Amino acid sequence: MMENVEVIALAVIGLAALISSAWVLRARSLVDRAVGLDVTVAVLVNGLAVFAALSDDDVFLELILLTVVLSFLGTVAVSRFIQRRGE
Repeated sequence: MMENVEVIALAVIGLAALISSAWVLRARSLVDRAVGLDVTVAVLVNGLAVFAALSDDDVFLELILLTVVLSFLGTVAVSRFIQRRGE
């Protein structure tokens, strides 16, 4: 029963990843792209969490931590760039 829930969760997360990726590609401004990338990374982290629950492997948890830290640093860098650019 639990495996079915995890498969359904992965399907929904995959659909969310497709939608957020399309949003990033269709965004016209840099701010919209930055927000779209943040949403896409959040969806990716959730997918990794489901994979971690499925596999009982600690490597996914380390990958989640690394992804979140790099995403935060990237968001800060892009927001400072946008602020200096005046957009």
